[in-house]
Amino acid sequence: MSQQPLLRHIPSYDRLAQDEKIKSLRQRYPHSIVLQWIRGAIAEIRAEIDSGLIEQPTEITQKIISRVSDREQLYRGSKIRSVINATGIILHTNLGRSPLSDRAIRRMVDAAKSANVELNLHTGKRNHRGQHCVEQLCQLTGCDDAVLVNNCAAATILVLQAVSTGKEVIISRGQLVEIGGGFRLPDVFRTAGVTIREVGTTNRTYVRDYESAMTESTAAVMRVHHSNYKLSGFVTEPSIAELVQMPHSPEIPIIDDLGSGWIGKQTGDSSLSAYPDGQSEPSISESISAGADLTLFSGDKLLGGPQCGIVLGKKKWIEILRRHPLMRAMRLDKLTLAALEATLEIHLEGSTGRELPMMQMLHCDPEQIRTRCEQIAEMINPTAPCKVVPCESQLGGGSMPGQTLSSYAVQIRHKSVHRLSRQLRTGSPAVQARIANDSILFDLRTVPDSQTEQLATAIKEAILLDSTQKEAE
Repeated sequence: MSQQPLLRHIPSYDRLAQDEKIKSLRQRYPHSIVLQWIRGAIAEIRAEIDSGLIEQPTEITQKIISRVSDREQLYRGSKIRSVINATGIILHTNLGRSPLSDRAIRRMVDAAKSANVELNLHTGKRNHRGQHCVEQLCQLTGCDDAVLVNNCAAATILVLQAVSTGKEVIISRGQLVEIGGGFRLPDVFRTAGVTIREVGTTNRTYVRDYESAMTESTAAVMRVHHSNYKLSGFVTEPSIAELVQMPHSPEIPIIDDLGSGWIGKQTGDSSLSAYPDGQSEPSISESISAGADLTLFSGDKLLGGPQCGIVLGKKKWIEILRRHPLMRAMRLDKLTLAALEATLEIHLEGSTGRELPMMQMLHCDPEQIRTRCEQIAEMINPTAPCKVVPCESQLGGGSMPGQTLSSYAVQIRHKSVHRLSRQLRTGSPAVQARIANDSILFDLRTVPDSQTEQLATAIKEAILLDSTQKEAE
């Protein structure tokens, strides 16, 4: 059949609207969205007809409806919703990194109404946004002052632009990292209008390299913790204390970009002792006590709070940041401030192990994980054969690279693991697991007790749905 007669078989919108699947979509979504999906599907079918990929007119209507259904699933999959994290990655970037504590969630819900974001309720006068969080950070870390922005990359740009625009910043060649999503530190420097002065080599940099690089054009010295990869072997780089102590002008700030946000040992139950090499992770408290002028880190990693960028430091430099025009563009909203305030309270009270989900996952006993895996396996086994296997969990989120934690997972072998994985992701609740060869692994280190039964039910439903669809095919 020629192309022109086939094109006449493309149904009108009114005719498609009579289909039961389309009717169902029109009840659940705005007319404009469904219309957009239909137009997109028709355009695809027209192109396929022109290319000779469709030859039978009987295929056309069902193909259009199928393409509309595909678009609806893509749309639904992009909506923000709760996901059970069964990957074993504690700080999973694609799942929002650190899950918030119940206290932080309650505080956010409360702040979603009218809240005293810039009002002191005692005096009735205006105060600085985030002032209480700043006071908490000073108490927790011993810093002089702080500013809060929307992520650590924003903190880096703010610091560089406020103190170094038009001048040079000295940094070790081995620390010019890519921070994720294709964003590279050299690009951040260029955006801030700063010239990079690289010193040392990829694997070895000494204090003398920084000293010899200083000129009248030097605006700052920066150390960046390479938190998403690990150098080993013939490696040397100065500590923040050594950089602070080297001879330099007081007008040249020493900037310490830590990224991961580990407060330090004095918080007791927030220790990283669960890792074999945990104590090598640089801490915020060490940076402050060493005398760094500005210390930068993320709020949604080892701090266990919401996404934000935190800059601690000496009043002279923090005040420069606070007055910079970028601060208003980068400032935190009331919900993030509420969650951060609650998280800092937990640190100050020394209850991180009891209240922060991230710390609970980090310190969970492997034997307890195995027991929970066995319980889930019993629930699933009538539906699909599964077994409990040892595995390795990761901290993730650009923290503690190369380090793993012993754990256990429920393993399900399946002929089409990617199809079953998709059923799990698109189910309710959504489940994100990990695939290893021809198996799906559900690492329970990152699944709280409250979600255990939900996970078992979701797995059984996904398996049954997958079997039903396979039979229909």
